[in-house]
Amino acid sequence: MLDADIAPSMTVQIYERLRADLLDGLWPPGQKLLMHRLRQHYAIGASPLREALSRLVAEGLAVHNDQRGFAAAAVSADELEDILRNRVALESLALEQGLARRSPQWEEALLLAFHRLSRTPRSVDEDSYEENPVWERQHRAFHFALLSACGSPTLMGFCEQLYDRAYRYRQLAARKAYKRRNELDEHRAIFEAVMAGDLEAAKGLLARHYERTAALSGQQG
Repeated sequence: MLDADIAPSMTVQIYERLRADLLDGLWPPGQKLLMHRLRQHYAIGASPLREALSRLVAEGLAVHNDQRGFAAAAVSADELEDILRNRVALESLALEQGLARRSPQWEEALLLAFHRLSRTPRSVDEDSYEENPVWERQHRAFHFALLSACGSPTLMGFCEQLYDRAYRYRQLAARKAYKRRNELDEHRAIFEAVMAGDLEAAKGLLARHYERTAALSGQQG
């Protein structure tokens, strides 16, 4: 019974670590995920590692070829456009449903989420971009606070999946965007439109917010 309990636990742990590392770019898009290297890096056995990789293939974060093994999923302009189009559509729907169901409790939660985001530095280094994990958590919390009043766990689940898929591209854009883009002003404009109940303005601002990230992700150099 002990071995049966340990195996699923190890699979979940390595899945979560490897997923986070793929999203953060530790294993760059297109890089081969060599089993011996991953086993050494994560100090994990082959069986839970292979199970975790299979889950990541199903999520689209890794790919598998019988002849070549596993690799980090590549990024492409077509995939980015697909993510962007569906993200805008689903989040616009969530905003529409949420504003129809708004409550004082939701407004208070959104206000707090925006306040925390606005007080958190984008980078841990003021002069150059270095990811701030606290900002990343507050950023995620703000975006999902915007949508949370929709009341649909299914819709929120799809939005979360697309957020994670877009995260890889946002990381590509972050260094290019730092000091060239005022993300706080963009978030403030979205927040104010939502709080004012202006659905069309909020949807347009949210779409442009994501389009700016997509444009920077696609730039070279």
